[in-house]
Amino acid sequence: MYEKKIHDRVHELWGHVHWLTVLDQQGSFTAAAARLGVSKAAMSQRIAELERLADVALVQRTTRSVRLTEAGQRLADQSRPAFEQIAQSVAQVRDLAGAPRGLVRLTAPVALARQQLVPRLSEFLRQYPDVRVELNVSDRLVSLATEGFDLAIRHTTHPPDTHVAWTLCSTHSVLVASRAYLRRNGAPQQPKDLLGQNCLHYPRSQDKPAWTLEPRDASLGERVTVQLQGSLAANNSEALRDAALDGLGIALLPDFTAQAALRTGKLVEVLPGWTPVGSFADRLYAIRPYSAHVPLAVSALVKFLRDAFAPGFSR
Repeated sequence: MYEKKIHDRVHELWGHVHWLTVLDQQGSFTAAAARLGVSKAAMSQRIAELERLADVALVQRTTRSVRLTEAGQRLADQSRPAFEQIAQSVAQVRDLAGAPRGLVRLTAPVALARQQLVPRLSEFLRQYPDVRVELNVSDRLVSLATEGFDLAIRHTTHPPDTHVAWTLCSTHSVLVASRAYLRRNGAPQQPKDLLGQNCLHYPRSQDKPAWTLEPRDASLGERVTVQLQGSLAANNSEALRDAALDGLGIALLPDFTAQAALRTGKLVEVLPGWTPVGSFADRLYAIRPYSAHVPLAVSALVKFLRDAFAPGFSR
């Protein structure tokens, strides 16, 4: 009788079990509900129905966290490959239409997204009217597979080996300041001259902030590390740029943040004969999780971004 009850409701169970696998991935009812586009109450009710039908506890609930029981974990682990295969099959069938379509979930760092990515996405969406992009702007290093992202833009030197990565362009760091600041304080001629300047920097784990620079011409000397003094440290390159624009001090920025202000002359390069090293990554990548099938919309976006970013961020 129990087996017949399960068999008769298998069409309902299929959806319930899928929600359980999402709950396992997201780690909370709130996050799982957001991922599925439903209310937290609906999420909790669906899991409770599954527990009643399975006649076993599947989730351990506390005031702070949610964890699957042994039975719940086994059910989620055994069911997840089937759902992943269904998702791939549906994507393949949709791609038979021959044109990119559907939703691409994309994540990118805040400053890069605001300054460089969003202005380019408009053209992509005009080219592909059947594609929708859901952009997550965050400096947090999200897990693509766990959080359901199709693609990430990463500013890094070493992309993860567990993902497929395409180089979008090379990047470099640059020291900048406003003309007004340099008139008041003098323009450094050598890295050691930074010792008397107000240096606006990105905070790192080291106790004493420092910049390392190497000469573009070997005849100028060797790599130099300078300890910094500055009234502002910020973990966002836009904040540092804006402070430099306001004449507060000398800022070390990635080129994609400094590009527009350098082009208009609102900022000028400091120590142009020297290259800052080790502060920011030297490449921009598009990365995606490994999968047997890549939707046409994702492939189209990758190709578009590679073409759009190919010129880099030179002045």
